[in-house]
Amino acid sequence: MTATTTTVAAVKEGRRIRLGDLAPFIALAVIIVLGALINQNFVSSANLLNVATRSAFIAIIAVGATFVIASGGLDLSVGSMMAFVTGIMIMTMNALAPALGDWAILAGAGTALIVGMLCGLFNGVIVTVGRIEPFIVTLGTMGIFRAFITFMTDGGSLPIDRSLREAYRPVYFGDFLGIPYPILITLAVVLLGAFLLYRTKYGRRLTSAGSNADVARFSGVNVGGMRTSAYVIQGFCVAVAAICYVPRLGAATPTTGQLWELQVITAVVIGGTLLRGGKGRVWGSVAGALILEIIANVMVLSDLVSEYLVAAVQGAIIIIAMLAHRFTSSR
Repeated sequence: MTATTTTVAAVKEGRRIRLGDLAPFIALAVIIVLGALINQNFVSSANLLNVATRSAFIAIIAVGATFVIASGGLDLSVGSMMAFVTGIMIMTMNALAPALGDWAILAGAGTALIVGMLCGLFNGVIVTVGRIEPFIVTLGTMGIFRAFITFMTDGGSLPIDRSLREAYRPVYFGDFLGIPYPILITLAVVLLGAFLLYRTKYGRRLTSAGSNADVARFSGVNVGGMRTSAYVIQGFCVAVAAICYVPRLGAATPTTGQLWELQVITAVVIGGTLLRGGKGRVWGSVAGALILEIIANVMVLSDLVSEYLVAAVQGAIIIIAMLAHRFTSSR
């Protein structure tokens, strides 16, 4: 009788978890329907592709944030890191353009990936070796990275060399079979992230480190190594987003990536990843990024709410999402 009761309870729990995992996608579908009802232009193919393309940056960075948060960490520096990596990338391309021509773009992209992972490693080592709260560490590096890009641009703008603009432009504005490249790049990053988190021992060890660090250590998991590697993945994702972002505006400024950390964390929380760690939802994070961009798009298309209140709406969403997590976890 006890075994039967336990089995039934486990089945019910499994069903509840699966339904909970579908919540971000159900919310996404509902918001799309509401957007269509508010403004018919919303469901045009051009607008939907534009929304998906614009959400690519947050979605890519949110994949990395899913790893960090699932491991028990937090990164508030992603927006400033994005600006810093973008600045380094543009400086590298501009310096190599006279000698390498269009190949300077590949050199700049490679440099961006290396710098991004080093920035992530810097955050991870301070958190794990220094044993400082991730909130404090990344709050500090957020200021450091933002100061660096301000210094690099002298408070102004750092544009890409004119000779590289046409060759680099298709990375954001081009498409393959009608699908913009940023969407394809996002899909590749998401598939890789989902594979690592769900299908490998690494993913299981990472989530175990976030769920209960002491138990994970007793099980032979290098908790510090797992958390540090998560920050490196975060840095890699920031660099990929920077590579996609540069041809959009063609320059880096001190305001590049400003408040992106709020959007990234909001997307991850909406997607079902727990801020306390131990659970990561890569596809849910992407759904969360789409939800944020769709809400902003609908606000622009309609006159219901001022578009200047987008950040306020995003802040309200993360509070509501946290309350929902607290309510469901207490049941």
